[in-house]
Amino acid sequence: MRSIVPSAAVLRQKYALVSSLRAQGFAIGTCEDGRPAAQDLFLVAEGEVPPAAARTLILGDEGRQAIAFGDGNPARLSYTADDAAVGAGFATALLRGPHEPVAADPESLALLALAERVAASDITVLINGPTGTGKEVLARAIHNGSTRREGPFVALNCAALPETMLEAMLFGHQKGAFTGASSGGQGFFRAAHGGTLLLDEIAEMPLNLQAKLLRVLQEREVVPIGGTMPEKVDVRVIACANRDLQGEVTAGRFRADLYYRLSVFPLTTKALAERPGDIAALSAAMVVRHAGGRGAMPWISNEALDALASHDWPGNVRELENVIQRALLLCGGRTIDPEHLIFDRPAARRVDVEAAGTLSNIVQIHEFAAIREMLAECGGSRIETAKRLGISERTLRYRLAKAREQGESIDAGKARASA
Repeated sequence: MRSIVPSAAVLRQKYALVSSLRAQGFAIGTCEDGRPAAQDLFLVAEGEVPPAAARTLILGDEGRQAIAFGDGNPARLSYTADDAAVGAGFATALLRGPHEPVAADPESLALLALAERVAASDITVLINGPTGTGKEVLARAIHNGSTRREGPFVALNCAALPETMLEAMLFGHQKGAFTGASSGGQGFFRAAHGGTLLLDEIAEMPLNLQAKLLRVLQEREVVPIGGTMPEKVDVRVIACANRDLQGEVTAGRFRADLYYRLSVFPLTTKALAERPGDIAALSAAMVVRHAGGRGAMPWISNEALDALASHDWPGNVRELENVIQRALLLCGGRTIDPEHLIFDRPAARRVDVEAAGTLSNIVQIHEFAAIREMLAECGGSRIETAKRLGISERTLRYRLAKAREQGESIDAGKARASA
């Protein structure tokens, strides 16, 4: 876990930011802790001397400014309380790195904290979630936080290769093992030895290969195509799926034994529309990722942030990244405004829950009135009332009970009286 060391002035002026960084997984150190470690990062206020320029973020509270680390110089970030959400996103991306996960939504922060604990072990992980929600980013974070961080991180998309190639790419092959095999290939498992192998879109793997993968996970050894001797592999496997694997097991498209072997510790990423609190942080991180080479990076205005928050994001984080990249090309100046945001399609209309509730009440009022009038016409006969209304007696009894619950009395006696 990387540590940040804030100055006393930063703790006074930007305590909310320090708390946010702690929630992101940073350890908070102090100058009294002794000599800082080589990877420690420093937060100082404008006007203070950076302890180590290349690892110091200088914070100000006037205007809007975000400048990335570069050429041994400190990063700079300045914002007011009105821009705290975007400012925290910039700070996290600058300190953690543009390709590391960032979050602000409570559920996303809990997921990152859980992933950090998982990284400390060496168990197999299954990450479920819709396409474009950052499953591979989370997998890389687990690898980078583990004892395997110095080893390779190898990613394979199981849906991107035909079945005839997938087996050779996974387990390797020997020269002459099949037509066209003019030389041997080590395969992804052996290439990831000592590190992590990410199997993306695992639900697309054919059933016959699932059996072979299960054996590799159980025995920790592979037999290349055309070979006879197994070779030991030391690999941590992280699998990703955008379909419900339990449902695939029920449908017979995925082996139950492989599912339970992969799902030692399941994690789930949610659609971006279900975690709107992440939008400001992710947008700032995308600016750092794609504009970090500039001097001062464009700031995301509050109006643009409102436009981003009102979108329904069918393409999730991947779509957000596209929108921010377009905005960076169009903004030209120091601010991303709403006119710089180009979405793939207009946001879907959202249902106003309060209005929907009011409409429902109106419908119920008219429904109760219709039942009351029909009961009066039928002399209080529920059988005849139900027949004329085109509903069953059971439905009529349900409607009458619901009316009583809501204080509406439409019994036969009152219905006759009102007639």
